[in-house]
Amino acid sequence: MNDKTSPFDVIGQIGALRRYARALTRDPVDAEDLVQDALVRAYEKRPTFRSGGNLKAWLLSVLHNTHVDGLRRRRSLARRAEDAAYLQDEGRDGGQHDHVRLSQLRAAFASLPEEQRAALHLVAIDELSYQEAARVLNIPVGTLMSRIARARARLREFEDGAAPVSHLKIVGGTDNDRD
Repeated sequence: MNDKTSPFDVIGQIGALRRYARALTRDPVDAEDLVQDALVRAYEKRPTFRSGGNLKAWLLSVLHNTHVDGLRRRRSLARRAEDAAYLQDEGRDGGQHDHVRLSQLRAAFASLPEEQRAALHLVAIDELSYQEAARVLNIPVGTLMSRIARARARLREFEDGAAPVSHLKIVGGTDNDRD
C-alpha cells in the first residue's frame, strides 16, 4: 500500500459501485441515487468494516443490501396501495355520506391527545419505523408503541360508535336527541 492510499479509500471504488448499481437498476439516474444511498449507509456503518478486509467487496455488499431494501420498501408500498384499492368499494359513488364520515374521522384524529396524534401520524402517515418515530419524538420505543396502541383503540371506538367524539353534533338536532 502506498502513502496515498488509505484502508478506507471509498473514492477509488466509486467506479465499481456505479457499474454494479447500473447493472442492478438498469437506469443511470436510479443507479446514481443508489450509489449515493449506499455511500451514506457505508459511512454510517464504517465501524463495522474490518481493518484489512476487502473494501470493494464490503462496499458492493452495502450497495446490494441498499438496493434490496429499496425493492422491499417499494413492493411493500405497492402491496399496501393494492390492498387499499381492493378494499375500496368500487360500487359506491363516494357521495355525501363518505364526505361526512371522512370529516368525522378527521375530527376524531384531531381530538386525540397530542402525544398519541404525533406518534400515530409519524408511523401511519409518514411511514417511519417505530425506532425512527421514537427518535423523532425523543421517547423510548415502548412508549411510542403504547401511544400508538391507545390512539388506534380510541379511533376503533369511534369507528364502532362506542365513544363518539364529543364535539360532533347531529345535523338538525342536539347531542341529547335520541331515536
